[in-house]
Amino acid sequence: MSEFRVRSIRTLAAEFPVPGDKSMSHRAAMIAGLADGVSTVRNFLPSEDCLNTLGAMQACGVQVEVLEEMPGFGPTSMRIHGRKMELSAPTKPIDCGNSGTGMRLLAGLFAGQSFETELFGDESLSGRPMGRITDPLGQMGAKIDCLGAKPGCAPLKIHGTKLTPIRYELPVASAQVKSAVLLAGMFCDGTTTAVQPADTRDHTERMLESFGVKIRTEGQAISIDGGQVPQARDFRVPGDISSAAFWVVAAAALPGSRLVIKNVGLNPTRTAVLDVIERMGAKIIRTVLSTDDGEPIGDVEILGGALKGTELLKAEIPNLIDEIPVIAIAAALAEGQTVIRNAKELRVKETDRITTVVNNLRAMGGQVEEFEDGMVITGGSPLHAATVESHGDHRIAMAFAIAGLFAEGETVVQNTACVNTSYPGFSKQLAAVLAESKSLADYDLPVVPV
Repeated sequence: MSEFRVRSIRTLAAEFPVPGDKSMSHRAAMIAGLADGVSTVRNFLPSEDCLNTLGAMQACGVQVEVLEEMPGFGPTSMRIHGRKMELSAPTKPIDCGNSGTGMRLLAGLFAGQSFETELFGDESLSGRPMGRITDPLGQMGAKIDCLGAKPGCAPLKIHGTKLTPIRYELPVASAQVKSAVLLAGMFCDGTTTAVQPADTRDHTERMLESFGVKIRTEGQAISIDGGQVPQARDFRVPGDISSAAFWVVAAAALPGSRLVIKNVGLNPTRTAVLDVIERMGAKIIRTVLSTDDGEPIGDVEILGGALKGTELLKAEIPNLIDEIPVIAIAAALAEGQTVIRNAKELRVKETDRITTVVNNLRAMGGQVEEFEDGMVITGGSPLHAATVESHGDHRIAMAFAIAGLFAEGETVVQNTACVNTSYPGFSKQLAAVLAESKSLADYDLPVVPV
């Protein structure tokens, strides 16, 4: 079984990049695959999740020329030959692996095709709810069968058909649901509108616009007119702020540390994690260097110090949901209470992230109270080493590797191969941190200049 063995460190002083953004890599593979012409996509994340999405597009006739690779993982730069919105039928069911993003967005994309598609995933993905996308897509006329052992779960059999546009009020704030509806709307005659109850990640809208598709936003209503064809272009994926969040917490909680994360995405719908860690007392300097691809990219400098507890605001939760496990680690290292509520969505991620975080923190000496929709953590008690289980959840595995950097003794995080679904190279950066190296980018992670 793969595992991380982690001990406490004295210092963290370094500059390094993180891999390409996972959310944007999924979308780049899809939208470039639908485009008219050949797009060059750089700094693509060669994680298992994103490679499965790329493979799904290839299975539907999209040709990919690899330009650069991360050894041992896969392509980081490639030319994608778009199909001008006309995909071909796959010859077998499509494996989405562990990726809810991949499956939900692909369902929106395939619902309006002229052929049948089946999407399946691993055990974890097969237990996650898909009704949140099959309901609105069904309102558009999509015919989708949920074939899983659990009602409303994958595998999904999608019988492609002509769709009709709708105005859909999202019951919960979800970038995945919004994106599935907008992608399906591209294959309709007329205007499709998704109305969100709160701001969510807007990568789909930004990327569609960068590929020449017109999007209209009025308040929380986002509209797209069907019949538009994305136009091929060169696109650079920024570094992933969700991946950077692990190192942000490590640096912020270690007095005297200084860390610069290079060329990371600074989209305002993704940087709530920086706002929270700043509110907890860290000094964070953000420098935007480019907005050429519709996404702000820049450097983030973190200066470590003493942290204090905070309360996560209800409006922040949709844009913090992936970072809550590592924010919980920051909370355990901070003085005072941190309140995390309105986050019931965590229970239907790769694992039940509320119970898993609570149990693992308690095993390491953390004081935490569990609620149905979150937890309250009382920080300040020293953490001690323990053997903790990731349950195959990449963000749990990485969050507790960071916790181990502050715990007395050797912490063992079990079942860590799952980290490759989002962060290839994490183990090498972790090893460099443990060696207290000043040069963490000492492996084959391409650095894309701004």
